[in-house]
Amino acid sequence: MDVSSAPRALGRAHLSHLPQRPPVSLSFQDLTYTVHNGKSSKLILRGITGEFHSGQLTAILGPSGAGKSTLLNILAGYRVTGAGGHILTNGEPRNLKQFRKLSRYIMQEDLLQPFITVHEAMMIAADLKLGAAMSQQKKLVVVEEIIQLLRLTKTVNTTTERLSGGERKRLSIALELLNNPPVIFLDEPTTGLDDVASSTCVSLLKRVARGGRTVVCSLHTPSARLFAEFDHVYVVADGRCAYQGTAAGVVPFLTELQLPCPKTYNPADFIIEVSSGEYGPHADRMVAAVENGRCQRWRTFAVAEANVEEEDLEQLNAGGVETLNFKHGSTPCFQFSVLLRRMLLQNVRNKDYLWLRVGLHLFLGFIVALMFNKMGYDASKTIFNFGFCYACIIAMLYIPMMPVLLAFPKEVQLVKREYFNRWYGLKAYYAALVVSRTPLTIFFSLIYLVITYPITSQPMEISRILMFTTICIMVALISESMGTVISSTLSVVNSVFLGPAISVPLMLLAVYGIGYGDLPVPLIWKLARSCSFLRYGIEGLVVAIYGPPREDLICPDHVDYCEYKNVAGFVKLMGMSGVSFWIDFGVLVFILFAMNLTGYYLLRQRLSPNYAFRAIKVIGTFVKNKMSVSPH
Repeated sequence: MDVSSAPRALGRAHLSHLPQRPPVSLSFQDLTYTVHNGKSSKLILRGITGEFHSGQLTAILGPSGAGKSTLLNILAGYRVTGAGGHILTNGEPRNLKQFRKLSRYIMQEDLLQPFITVHEAMMIAADLKLGAAMSQQKKLVVVEEIIQLLRLTKTVNTTTERLSGGERKRLSIALELLNNPPVIFLDEPTTGLDDVASSTCVSLLKRVARGGRTVVCSLHTPSARLFAEFDHVYVVADGRCAYQGTAAGVVPFLTELQLPCPKTYNPADFIIEVSSGEYGPHADRMVAAVENGRCQRWRTFAVAEANVEEEDLEQLNAGGVETLNFKHGSTPCFQFSVLLRRMLLQNVRNKDYLWLRVGLHLFLGFIVALMFNKMGYDASKTIFNFGFCYACIIAMLYIPMMPVLLAFPKEVQLVKREYFNRWYGLKAYYAALVVSRTPLTIFFSLIYLVITYPITSQPMEISRILMFTTICIMVALISESMGTVISSTLSVVNSVFLGPAISVPLMLLAVYGIGYGDLPVPLIWKLARSCSFLRYGIEGLVVAIYGPPREDLICPDHVDYCEYKNVAGFVKLMGMSGVSFWIDFGVLVFILFAMNLTGYYLLRQRLSPNYAFRAIKVIGTFVKNKMSVSPH
């Protein structure tokens, strides 16, 4: 291969089946960003200006706290509130909604879906991004080309949790290349990698940029060899631009300012140290030089210098401006099927978790069964048998809810990355989530009930068994959904605290008024009790076991008198006479539906809050600040 054909081989030619996108250059003018903390505020970005061109690999450098990650977040559209100024794409004002469909943001933490291999992850992403219109054979070609481009061939059958740091980073990049985004942002792509892995990662990013893409990275302290790989460098110092130009132009620029870089010193380290004020207050001089155009000569970017052939850019432009308006590559129904397949595959492969839940349900089932052994027909132990119903409700409350409180906050971070990068719609994801976990919840609930129901000698009538089982499963599904509602907006620690804390009043309200017969309950407590789904669960179980027609219970020979032998009298004492199973079941179905809608709404607000939700948060913050006591 001759030198002239190298760029084609390293760039677009390796990705033959990808949809073509026009190149997108990004520029910004007088960009500001302010953080408000109560009554005080802090200016992070101070009216900076710059431009990043298609075909370039750009590095944003700067000391810690200078604002480089903030700049990247604002340019990517990940952070909007508090930003000011103008951001342009190809010279036109940026349409944020449209731009988010064009760009991809690879965050510093490499969050990958667990329990699937590299090849499976790529094929699932290809289905979501490229849709059902493209054949599986073409998708396979696309996936194999990207895997080869990013040197992941040896890891195709390795599950994501077993990948090294460099492999995880490359897979994160590979997943976002599938539909050829024109703009790619990366936050600290070399963090946690050794020098060899960092060099490999940056060289691959340069190859990606050569395909006509705008690739922008924020970096902390790149080595000299790594620094030389970048086509364009943008240095941020205290929220201002201290340099923008080629990597090779850093040393001449500093020399003009009488700040010569030592020959054995890393230029990247030197300019960061100078801009941080380590050698004196020179940052203002650098900013003034940039504003006066003294680094203009180092800002020019030649297409030939970047090894992007003019013919390549013409073909990339052939798609026309209208290709900027591409949406999800697949329909909601197709997204649902792909996500459901992925979730079911992950559930099946998470064997430690499955066996843990099986063991827990078996253990708890036998414990409860032995505690209430043969009490179902025993008239002398009717109260204890009611305790069995209550124990079943508590088991169906906690066991399905706790795993969600522990696992879903981390899942939200994965969803946040995939949803922000337009992999799928949230409706398709949430529907797949509910459908994928329902069979497991039903299965584990049946394990518990198969043990406890017969051993405790409950009535072995098909109708009563079905009613008892249905109520338990409904309570378990609602509890699982309640865990999703709580953990969709909170961290793991706060979720695990709030879930059990909320459960306590629900448990107390479920049995409030029991033992008082048909005596009237105060209206306020009656309304509060009606808010507890556990109340409808316990009523449903009592009706399933003791509802008419049911004969009197058997009083053992060694007992002289059984007070609760008459079933109807016992039900009346519990305050549940006249209760309808179907009303309780209908209310539980409604609560389950409402709980899932609430979980979906809260998750959507966390990922993309609307104005009303933002206003509520602003009001809450204002009230909190006003009510806070001043330390003075």
